[in-house]
Amino acid sequence: MGLLDELEQEAQKLKASSDEAAKRKAEREAIFRTKLDPGMVALFEYLTKLVASLKVLQPKKQLRFDLTGYGEIVGYVEHEYDLQVNQQPDSKEITLSYPCLVANEECPTVEVQGATKVATVSAAFQRYHLGGMLDPKKDVTNQITSAKFKAKGRIIQTATFSADADSAVIKLSFTNFDALGTATKNVPPSQLNETLFDDIGRYIAHEPNGLFREALSDTYRNQLRTKVQQEQIKRRWETKISKQQESELDQLKKEQSLAAKFNKLVSKDKPATASDKPAENSSTWLDRLKGLVKKDK
Repeated sequence: MGLLDELEQEAQKLKASSDEAAKRKAEREAIFRTKLDPGMVALFEYLTKLVASLKVLQPKKQLRFDLTGYGEIVGYVEHEYDLQVNQQPDSKEITLSYPCLVANEECPTVEVQGATKVATVSAAFQRYHLGGMLDPKKDVTNQITSAKFKAKGRIIQTATFSADADSAVIKLSFTNFDALGTATKNVPPSQLNETLFDDIGRYIAHEPNGLFREALSDTYRNQLRTKVQQEQIKRRWETKISKQQESELDQLKKEQSLAAKFNKLVSKDKPATASDKPAENSSTWLDRLKGLVKKDK
């Protein structure tokens, strides 16, 4: 193959690859335009109504967060909602945030000893914009070696929903809801429905929900069902075998008891010499043996 042929083949491969990339991009843009963007519009409308209702009702919700090095922080939701949307030609982002007021009087007072531990707890307080360091004590190098902490301030909860033409999914991000930190979830366009919106609303309102409860696939569900059935069959056989063994053991005990009684009779009625009355003794053994058999039955 000549040089020109090789160059032409490489050019054709490059063009095919470029055409395929352009096709995939056009497909993702179509998904964003026809499914993701309308879904985000519907989600924004749902969140607008949700926020309006929560502002009116103002349900009292107590939240508890565990902070490493300090312990449990107790707070209550403040219904000061900030709902924003940022629209771009090929992307959209919705942000909802509101504060949780730390109940200072319900939080523990924790004394921390050691410069390293004090620095760790202090950094954690700063990360979540909390105050509450009390009675700090320093050494000769001006480093804090001990302090008391009693949390106060506000913890901001933020829910972010973003979609773009590149990823073709909606990304859900929740910060400081169930715990301090961020939980994320990706949702395909097919799941943008009222059920998802209801789960999101319940999660934001701190009501029971299934937002992060993943659905089991049919294959995995069948595997679980088969395993349960196998375990049930196994237990039934184990029970049956156990009962059979118990029955056989009882029968063996009866036979051993009968044999022991028979041996005892034989020893008692055995003639001293061969010339003693064997016929009469034999009849005596049989009569007594029959009596024992009837008694055990």
